[in-house]
Amino acid sequence: MPLLTVKNLTLGYEGRTVADGISFAVDSGDYLCIIGENGSGKTTLMRAVLRLNSPISGSIETGGGLKSTEIGYLPQQTEVQRDFPASVREIVLSGNAGHAGLRPFYSAAEKAAALSNMEKLGIAHLAKRCYRELSGGQQQRVLLARALCATRKLLLLDEPVSGLDPEAAAEMYDIIDRLNQEGITVIMISHDISAALKYATHILRIGSEIFFGSRNEYIKSRQFADFSAAYGSGEE
Repeated sequence: MPLLTVKNLTLGYEGRTVADGISFAVDSGDYLCIIGENGSGKTTLMRAVLRLNSPISGSIETGGGLKSTEIGYLPQQTEVQRDFPASVREIVLSGNAGHAGLRPFYSAAEKAAALSNMEKLGIAHLAKRCYRELSGGQQQRVLLARALCATRKLLLLDEPVSGLDPEAAAEMYDIIDRLNQEGITVIMISHDISAALKYATHILRIGSEIFFGSRNEYIKSRQFADFSAAYGSGEE
């Protein structure tokens, strides 16, 4: 059974429909890239999967024992969030909040998981540093470690390399690919078509027409041909 199944979804807010007819399924181990123009509903879809927004119609179902509280999420950062005055360790630990429930403290296992994820992402030496003092690439690693504390199955990443320089972006893509190879299922919003075609197993394109299929199917599709003719091999 797929980890996530979306059927005939219509999305919108403030009485306005932004996308409809969205259907796709994500199996364990998949790496799905969601692409499309600005305002096409990509982030709205991700928030619906997280149960932060309700779709206008359609259904979102989880399987494989996955609970909505067990999905790791790395959202786009705002300038205010980049200036957050907390330590790296505190931010990574907060990824366990969904497991902790009403407990006013983190368990030894949760603290160990936070340390393990910081070590996995090469930021354990930054544990006591203030988050707002870090570089953009370091901050993204902190947020990814936080997301990993919430899940062992599924990561949702909204433009995880936005604002990073090319070297930091390449490092982040390599980290995400490694996590996927280790068994974490990835759903990532990206404007970087070249990265999507390099790393993704599947592509979901949202726009006036919806496409969902394997990477190779997308490369052979009319939607990709139309995009290539209009934009070349750059970003959407």
